[in-house]
Amino acid sequence: MSFPNVTDIVATTIQNRSGIVADNVTKNNALLTWMKARGNQKFFSGGNTIFQELSYAENPNATWYSGMDTLPVGVADVISSSEWQIKQAACPVVISGLEQIQNSGKERIIDLLEARISVAESTMANIVATSLYSNGTGFGGKEIGGLKLLVPDNPATGIAGGIDRATWNFWRSKIYQATTTGGAAATADNIVKYLNVLYAQLVRGSDNPDLILMDNNYWSLYLQSLQNNQRFATAESAKYGFNTVKYMSADIVLDGGIGGTMDASTAYMLNTKYLFFRTYRGRNFTTLDPTKRYSVNQDAEAQILAWAGNMTASGLQFQGKLINT
Repeated sequence: MSFPNVTDIVATTIQNRSGIVADNVTKNNALLTWMKARGNQKFFSGGNTIFQELSYAENPNATWYSGMDTLPVGVADVISSSEWQIKQAACPVVISGLEQIQNSGKERIIDLLEARISVAESTMANIVATSLYSNGTGFGGKEIGGLKLLVPDNPATGIAGGIDRATWNFWRSKIYQATTTGGAAATADNIVKYLNVLYAQLVRGSDNPDLILMDNNYWSLYLQSLQNNQRFATAESAKYGFNTVKYMSADIVLDGGIGGTMDASTAYMLNTKYLFFRTYRGRNFTTLDPTKRYSVNQDAEAQILAWAGNMTASGLQFQGKLINT
């Protein structure tokens, strides 16, 4: 006889693990980890879309003056917002009636669920990590708009967050093309030179890139370029669980490896201060209501692990990309 409260066990087990799932999704991706460390993994409570506030101009009232000079007090419209669609992801955890019978007893059901939830957990982590590099067109435009949307190969075209880059220069990221601009594809001898040129375009005073994501090829070239000039990761970055090396004050992370989804010969030079992972508060890798979902024509029940939100930005001019073309 199957355990009578199996549905409650499924729901409770997933709910108890939801925080773990969310944490593991973050730890699975360097970009999410750095955004979380900056406090940029932010929640929203509802609405048709996600608004991300941004500053696109300086206050024109700032001036030098002497004595009783009249000061300008005109209204300065310098704050706006980008607008992002809410994207949804889900992974059902299903258990059939036969499996309930075969796994009679509370302990056996929990063992089965732990295995199923573990798979759902890693699957959700993988699809989120993959979409963070996407242009948002996958799954019929239903996935997160990732780095290919925010930091494209052609920064002067396309719309991100409702803002047309062809019209607004402040919304354009930077691109350095090794072959076209530098004269040759990246090698161990020139990759630092290329990074230097790109870095200089992304610095504003003390505001500079803090994270560089590299595929296997660029990571290998950069390590070769260091030779005896070792660059050690800081204790702060080491505790995140990623192997890093330093470039200026930025951490360089290999985000390729097994199952990596970055394009070959690509490096993203990012200022994560202006990047956000926005999550709907009620769907942070938790089960959908109602928790008890039964098939109409099958002997099975499911609990759906779900997330909703999007990746957003407030400053694309501070983001850059190095490619080989």
